[in-house]
Amino acid sequence: MTTDRIFHCDKLVRFQHCDPAGIVFYPQYFVLFHEVLEDWFNDGLGVDYAHFIGTQRLGIPTVHIQADFVAPSKHGQTLRCSLKVRDLGRSSIKLSLEAAVEDELRAKIEQTVVLFSFDDQTSVALPEDLRQRMMQFAAQD
Repeated sequence: MTTDRIFHCDKLVRFQHCDPAGIVFYPQYFVLFHEVLEDWFNDGLGVDYAHFIGTQRLGIPTVHIQADFVAPSKHGQTLRCSLKVRDLGRSSIKLSLEAAVEDELRAKIEQTVVLFSFDDQTSVALPEDLRQRMMQFAAQD
């Protein structure tokens, strides 16, 4: 689902995401944000992520990430996650992702991923059709 050039999806905070205090253990946000990235491919870009990885043998490994953990999230809460594209390079994709409960920001990351060929073990240029699909989620800054 998209609105205003931002991809949105919801993630339920599960027991497996939490530490003994019942709040999301910070590394789990990286797992959740990767799920958002996969959802973006599948639901936002119309690209089957499993096919992209398994058949096309392309990946999008993270080459840079910066995170802010703003407020705790608790077991049973639903995180409203958002993703927007900040910049597209030849093979790099700079993203901003956020997780909030209602209007309260809980965590945010700035992430750069690179389109990568598993077979050649090198970065590859974004195909023009994929670039155009991603541009639909470009930030309006």
